[in-house]
Amino acid sequence: MPAFPRFAPQEAHHLPEAFYNIKADLPEPPPPALHPGTRQPLTAADWSPVFSRGFIEHEMSRERFIPIPEEVRKAMALYRPTPLVYASGLRDALGTPAHIFYKYEGAGPMGSHKSNTALVQAYLATRDGLTTLVTETGAGQWGSALAHAGALFGIKVKVFMVRVSYRQKPGRRTLMEMFGAEVDESPSPKTRFGRTLYEKDPDHPGSLGIAISEALEVALKGTNSRYSLGSVLDAVLMHQSVIGLEAESQMADYGISPDTVIGCVGGGSNFGGLAFPFIRRRLAGGPATRFLAVEPEACPSLTKGELRYDHGDAAGMTPLIFMHTLGMDFVPAPIHAGGLRYHGMAPLVSRLAAQGIVEPQAVSTKTVFDAARLFYKAEGILPAPESAHAVAAAIAEALEAKRLGREKIILFGLSGHGFLDLNAYAANGKN
Repeated sequence: MPAFPRFAPQEAHHLPEAFYNIKADLPEPPPPALHPGTRQPLTAADWSPVFSRGFIEHEMSRERFIPIPEEVRKAMALYRPTPLVYASGLRDALGTPAHIFYKYEGAGPMGSHKSNTALVQAYLATRDGLTTLVTETGAGQWGSALAHAGALFGIKVKVFMVRVSYRQKPGRRTLMEMFGAEVDESPSPKTRFGRTLYEKDPDHPGSLGIAISEALEVALKGTNSRYSLGSVLDAVLMHQSVIGLEAESQMADYGISPDTVIGCVGGGSNFGGLAFPFIRRRLAGGPATRFLAVEPEACPSLTKGELRYDHGDAAGMTPLIFMHTLGMDFVPAPIHAGGLRYHGMAPLVSRLAAQGIVEPQAVSTKTVFDAARLFYKAEGILPAPESAHAVAAAIAEALEAKRLGREKIILFGLSGHGFLDLNAYAANGKN
């Protein structure tokens, strides 16, 4: 196998002109979301009080490719294509014959992959004449991405940030507020549902399910406002497909294809965005690539959750979604990978896991932070704690290749940097 340059070429043609919608290639789509009252499949009219019209069209589409609006492509061109990096330093540190590549989404404006869908959702809301988007955020990557996108397209953003992350990660809160977003810790006394928890325990750690309930409550009561979600739903994973489409094109420039594709999973958007364009080839009878979805042991929705209908929030306000779930009442331990503290998994990822195409793995906090430190020393980039789950799995795969004495090509998603997560690293020991 040839020696690889450190960075793949960055020609402009790598910025896709359309999103890839994997639903067009699934032999059978996941069971539909159900109305929480009637338990009938949701229609566009059912979705309309919650999301912008443009987002609903994306969510319900079965078209294989959805054109990226030119205004969104222009905004994405400020940071896309993101680098595909050959991890030569990590390969040397491990002494492995495996060739390791990572798609680095930390080059985005808010340091994570979340901007890919935030820009689309803010643009669609503005196009539909909305004035406000309300959302939740765990670690703050999604909230800061939507705050930036809202400022760019002229739409107000309100964010409910999970309390444990609100206090652990003040830098993310500052970023949101600098873009003009209104940020409250969740559970809060500002909503009916939040008060039921806040009055019992003002230090309740919160969860993404609780924060979603609060955001929905405010969005539904607002004037000319809608809710915005940063993961889980089909449209969000479709928006993130720019990651995998670019990686596919960049790897083609090397003349190679991955044997293994790895991503961290909380709600599934980062993993789906990287993996789905490659899964398309497997669905069409192409290479038997492995796809590893890596989650924390503290919140193991794929490895220990049930595949069934459940609400996406803690109050039961959302539609019923067929997904792997730990239960809408599940409150994860206050781990530092706040973006992975969600009780459910994207229906599309759940479907592919049930079919055996996606292989779930759960890793411990110690394993994650040990891997992140090794990666930082070898590659010079500090991963976000969420992204470090993928790093840990990539290292394990590379060491297995070393044990077997086999070359293989590993691609993983480095979904964001951890330079605003130094408190997490300080709290999880030193090397």
